[in-house]
Amino acid sequence: MNVGPTAGRREWIGLAVLALPTLLVSLDTFVMLLALPPVAAGLGASSNQQLWIMDVYGFMVAGFMITMGSLGDRIGRRRLLLIAAVVFGAASVLAAYSTTPGMLIGARALLGIAGAAITPCTLSLAMNLFRDPRQQASAIGVWGGCFTVGAVIGPVVGGVLLDHFWWGSVFLIGVPAMVLLLVVGPILLPEYRDPAAGRIDLPSIALSLGAILPLIQGLKQFAASGWSAVPACLVVFGLVVGWFFLRRQRALADPLLDLSLFRKRTFTVTLGSMMTYSLLSGGVMVFIAQYFQLVEGLSPLEAGLALVPGMVTSTISFQVAPLLARWIRPGRLISGALLFTVAGLVVTAMADSATTLAIAFAVECLGVAPLVVLGTNLVIGSAPPEKAGSAAALAQTGNEFGYALGIALLGSVVTAVYRHGAPAEAGDSLAAAVAGRLPSAVLDQARDAFTSGLHVAAAIAAVVITGMAVLLAVVLRPLPVLGGQPDAADAKDAEVNAAGQ
Repeated sequence: MNVGPTAGRREWIGLAVLALPTLLVSLDTFVMLLALPPVAAGLGASSNQQLWIMDVYGFMVAGFMITMGSLGDRIGRRRLLLIAAVVFGAASVLAAYSTTPGMLIGARALLGIAGAAITPCTLSLAMNLFRDPRQQASAIGVWGGCFTVGAVIGPVVGGVLLDHFWWGSVFLIGVPAMVLLLVVGPILLPEYRDPAAGRIDLPSIALSLGAILPLIQGLKQFAASGWSAVPACLVVFGLVVGWFFLRRQRALADPLLDLSLFRKRTFTVTLGSMMTYSLLSGGVMVFIAQYFQLVEGLSPLEAGLALVPGMVTSTISFQVAPLLARWIRPGRLISGALLFTVAGLVVTAMADSATTLAIAFAVECLGVAPLVVLGTNLVIGSAPPEKAGSAAALAQTGNEFGYALGIALLGSVVTAVYRHGAPAEAGDSLAAAVAGRLPSAVLDQARDAFTSGLHVAAAIAAVVITGMAVLLAVVLRPLPVLGGQPDAADAKDAEVNAAGQ
């Protein structure tokens, strides 16, 4: 790996400009955890409308990510980022002053579409700003750390604003940052685009949306209420449309999604591992948060604060990982770091108190950064520079899928264990049992059953991630340290590995 030119002050200031909207996209997701009750009360939203207010943002982000990544490669990533900033700022104001639930749902949808453009554009622009592999990894560490910072401060900022202002104030957080991006972005951020790109294929956009949106909605419904005709049909429909989407991409000279990238074993294994990690760790985190509230009786804000130590260790890990990667090969660093995740999950599988669980989650989060930082570097680095936006979008779409799939699959495990151990009158979920104000003896058994389900889910995650760490150690073994060159023996292995043979 050749060391490129070293970036200077201008590039680092440009990274700061890119990091701010990235943080806000993450913050906009987590701030709604506290804002939804006052929003629902202020607008008189029904339970179904509340679900759409909460979920439509994530749906649009996941659904449009691949399209926006490819569009940025074609029209220019800076141009698309600035357009998205205008839409995000305008939609934030529209959301803040919504007068009906439908108006807010529409505004949140626009926010999601803009967020789908912001994420791959900021990531690919950050990669373009920094040519030196070591600085690239540090830039990705800063970029990735913004997501965890958004998760940390989202509930806290939301709580402060809701205590002092009306519910719409939580949507105005991003407006000043988007104005700043529009002012300084054209000055600090150079443009990058694919000069040879053809027109974007509209049928491919329709097919990608027709595949991704029903799949995620079906998985979310399955996680909430188990298998039934509606979620099963949605999943099947999404898979069928996805098959037609992939078939069309193979036939196009300039596809929306370049499937040739998957011929590289390093790309495929790394991308799959990132998705699997999102699936397992994200699913377990959801049930840890539920444990804090339903078993320990913490308020939503207290439960959010209990997760803060994990977010802090994750943020620290994102900054340390690029430094360690200068001396430790990716295969060893990623696999070794995942052992922290495994250790945290093992403790989670035995935890019986909020304190122990908070500590276990903090240890688990120590292992995420090397996989995300170096994995993102490998995924985007596997694509030609003119396709960096598409590769960045693919990585983030995989994370969205992993998170939705993790809640569905691990949720079915937790539900099965709960039904086996809880009394019949406790129903199918601990949330329903707590809401039903059942006798304390019944609730105690229901809480024990839910805790057992969490333990089983964490144990499964620990086993799978252990296997994933071994696989990554083998596949990534030929790769050198950041900025280094593989030795002669490893160079041949790297060529074979890259070709996917």
